[in-house]
Amino acid sequence: MNMGCWGCFGFSRRSKEIARPNVQIGSLTSVLSQKPLLEDGDGDIDGEDDGIDDRLYDGEDTNMTQGYYESEMCSGATWSEEIINYKIRNGFICREFQVKETRKLVRSEDEYGNKMINEYIRELKIGSGSYAKVVLYRNKDEKHYAIKVFHKSHLLKQRVAPSENAMTDVLREVLIMKIVSHPNIVNLIEVIDDPDTDYFYMVLEYVEGKWDCEGSGPPGGLGEGCARKFLRDIVSGLMYLHSHNIVHMDIKPQNLLVTRSGTVKIADFSVSQVFEGDNDELRRSPGTPVITAPECCLGLTYRGKAADTWAVGITLYCMIMGKFPFIGETLQETYDKIVNDPINLPDDLNPQLSDILEGLLCKDPNQRLTLAMVAEHPWVIGEDGPLPEFSCWCKRTNVQPNSHHEDAEVPSQSLQET
Repeated sequence: MNMGCWGCFGFSRRSKEIARPNVQIGSLTSVLSQKPLLEDGDGDIDGEDDGIDDRLYDGEDTNMTQGYYESEMCSGATWSEEIINYKIRNGFICREFQVKETRKLVRSEDEYGNKMINEYIRELKIGSGSYAKVVLYRNKDEKHYAIKVFHKSHLLKQRVAPSENAMTDVLREVLIMKIVSHPNIVNLIEVIDDPDTDYFYMVLEYVEGKWDCEGSGPPGGLGEGCARKFLRDIVSGLMYLHSHNIVHMDIKPQNLLVTRSGTVKIADFSVSQVFEGDNDELRRSPGTPVITAPECCLGLTYRGKAADTWAVGITLYCMIMGKFPFIGETLQETYDKIVNDPINLPDDLNPQLSDILEGLLCKDPNQRLTLAMVAEHPWVIGEDGPLPEFSCWCKRTNVQPNSHHEDAEVPSQSLQET
């Protein structure tokens, strides 16, 4: 079975062992600010308020733990951008149609007094985060789009690392979205960047709704059937990303949008990273505290794909139980629980579902289920059968080499010369 570029996998099956190391992490987290564990404030960048704060597309503050490794930051941001630019220059992308790039911004009004940017007519704000606000627009054909609105000056002032600002994250997000295309990933349509203005826009496909862990859906969770369907979509999209050596780093309910037909799409690539081959080692603090993998709480290097898989387990737990499994009153208490507390599952839970949750939320990343193993799990297959195959555009057109992982290999010499 194949979910991304054919032949891009190579996950080895491991025997499952639920490891629960008892580690004291008080000294590590004592220096961390006690920011909200799930989300931050409104973050509206221009003071405009439409009374809606759903945080669609943009997530919440995905850098709540940005001071985590500040003394030895090794984010790989520059390297990620070099890899992506190399892919773009050489046609190693999965998009049939390239993202439109517009260098001229025209702000106007339609005949009814509605604000417009270029051909898009403003309707209302649908979300906001620390980097941007997200506004619903439509074109003259009445097709809707979600547009992320940034102030470049704001991004340049906001530090995310000693040598990086928020603009670094946004530009990397745009580059990643330029090369990916999958039914379970939000599609980037256009980028509007007028050098004569302070505004920067990402025009995204509009997805009608989202599922959140708390406050939506039936009390206690979504039910097994719905959770299984959502999980299949999440795994499909994430396996595609991993097969292209992209780790999301912030898989959580708030970043999962749901179409009218019930298809889940992964959004918000603001902290994602791209790697060469299998080298997915990271030091940069992950996205959101409550979805952080145990190995990420310890101040050591960790594997991005395994951390993504842990976040899938947290999300599945939320879908079933209606709450996060490891959450304390403070950031330090939350990390203590993530590292040390066993997962608490009801005795009457479906044994197959318990098995996959325990495998995904295994404290030891070397013993944790891989996404390939999840895709083949009996609970995931259910009555729907194996996950559908997805043939990448880059493979259908035979653009990329056929050998394993060559689609992400970047000749160092070539990069140095460009």
